Amino acid sequence: MTIYQQADLHFGLPLPWNKTQDMTKEEISQAPVTSTVITIQTEPVMPDYIVWSTFSTIFMNFCCLGFIAYVYSVKSRDRKMVGDKTGAQAHASTAKCLNISALVFSVLTAVIFIII
Repeated sequence: MTIYQQADLHFGLPLPWNKTQDMTKEEISQAPVTSTVITIQTEPVMPDYIVWSTFSTIFMNFCCLGFIAYVYSVKSRDRKMVGDKTGAQAHASTAKCLNISALVFSVLTAVIFIII
């Protein structure tokens, strides 16, 4: 009795390798072969910058640029859900520009307040 057979008896659970050891070569070759094919469609991920816009709205809302960026981010996400990739990309690009503007103006304002 091998160690694996003892473990099988000890725990009372069938082990997968014991079944193939007990089968003859003819039984193994006659077993039906099953295969599964998974097709993965890769779509390019289009960012909507919603997290960055939320951060800009809460912490760096210079002249409401963060809030406007948030609105465009939500529009971009809505367009993406509908399937309008061109509209989603246009709104995402606008949100990105507004987020960059809010960041630059907020950093400049902070630097000016620190200097003065």
